[in-house]
Amino acid sequence: MIRGVNVIVGTGGKVVGPVDIVVKRNRIAEIIPIDPNAPKKRHPRDADHEIDATGMWVMPGLVDEHVHTGTGNTPRTYAYKLWLAHGVTTVRGVTLAANADAVRDREASERNEIVAPRIVNYQTPGNGWEDGQVDSPDKAAAWVAWAAANGVDGIKFFGDRVYGRAEIEVMIAEAGKRGLGTTMHHSPPIYPQLNAVESGRLGLGTVTHFYGHFESLLKEGREHPKPPGYDYRNEAARWRGVATVIEYTHQPGSPQWKAYLEEQLSNNVTFGPTFGVYLAGRDLHRVRGLEWHPRFALPSIWDFWEPSPQAHGSFYYDWTSEDEASWKRFYQQYLQLIHDYKELGGRIAGGTDPGFIYNLYGFANITELEMLREAGLSALEAIEAMSGNVAQTIADPRGGKPDYGTVEVGKSADLAIVPYNPLEDLKTLYGTGTARLDAESGDIKRIGGVQWTIRNGVVYDAKKLLADVADMVKAQKEAGACRDIDPDWSTYG
Repeated sequence: MIRGVNVIVGTGGKVVGPVDIVVKRNRIAEIIPIDPNAPKKRHPRDADHEIDATGMWVMPGLVDEHVHTGTGNTPRTYAYKLWLAHGVTTVRGVTLAANADAVRDREASERNEIVAPRIVNYQTPGNGWEDGQVDSPDKAAAWVAWAAANGVDGIKFFGDRVYGRAEIEVMIAEAGKRGLGTTMHHSPPIYPQLNAVESGRLGLGTVTHFYGHFESLLKEGREHPKPPGYDYRNEAARWRGVATVIEYTHQPGSPQWKAYLEEQLSNNVTFGPTFGVYLAGRDLHRVRGLEWHPRFALPSIWDFWEPSPQAHGSFYYDWTSEDEASWKRFYQQYLQLIHDYKELGGRIAGGTDPGFIYNLYGFANITELEMLREAGLSALEAIEAMSGNVAQTIADPRGGKPDYGTVEVGKSADLAIVPYNPLEDLKTLYGTGTARLDAESGDIKRIGGVQWTIRNGVVYDAKKLLADVADMVKAQKEAGACRDIDPDWSTYG
């Protein structure tokens, strides 16, 4: 029983309350409006566990459309606890881990045997099976059949050099027959064969990141010009070149811009923008100095983040003010693209791609909500984008409605209970909270953070989860940073 809360339903436009919420086993059984004239001790009174959340807010557990674990050899338990501490109750791993590990953790989470969010297991083509690379249409079809029989929920495509358009077309079609979802990171090597609008025509479910959008809007050619000597394998050159694409595209508001968005809408393509993970491009020093890093970033992941030509995404060696100015201009158009798609009625699904580029699990989800707000979504729409919208995106391949992602009777009890109204300030959702002036004392106080996360009916103390993570960071530092740390120390430890 949850007493006295205001409810953000998660459908974009509903806030109700105060109410009492009855949870039976792992389901929302009743949402009871509170009669202001009712006695203080309201019915029902026979709850096994009661949370006094008077004046607090309940929102759907957040659902992340794009996650990984293991970056910098970080244990999965670390990510799981940071997610739950920020009210994240479902993650779509793209990929989360090797297939066998992801299936194991998914099933253990459903049985409430481990402290973890619900896990949706997407794998990249060829992962898990023993028949080699997916380098022909026949092998593409065979791998999808194998994946469907071995616990895979969906397919994550890259634009690598192993499989091309022919194989992707087969896999999208075969996935549709078997109820598997599809999402694609349109890496530049695929541009000669496929961009985002062409993938949409093939039936792709989600375009994740910015890749492929602007290539669909080029005035000429399939790729924008690069400097002489450009090498995609050079991380700094690759990321430096990303932002200049807007110099060669049709601009916001143009007929071509509108036509692109309208065609993607007609093909029911979901956009997963992952704004937050690229913020270093436009303001490196800000993201490197985020206040939660010293206490909650493991040394092993910090080592991975530091500038390096070898580590993917750690591109910011020799990163200049000119580079940041270029990325700021790029962000303006990317934010506009997402806003315009939302205004047309297109589905925006919130995702974080955490573990890269100073983008820390859990904290990244709140940053993404703020970025969706910057793109012109209301706070209600931003929360819907990272709850009900992602839940529906995950459910679409098999038809019907998801049983989580909104606060409604009959849905799974996947909830976040927060002391402050996030619609007034999303920053109050950060585990470290935010600063507020105490009007009576004149002091600045730290407030906020999720109080409780409920996942599949199990109540977690979010503050305790954060303390557990802080202890993990402390232990790794005392052990000599990365030494003697088992990256698979997760599920049952």
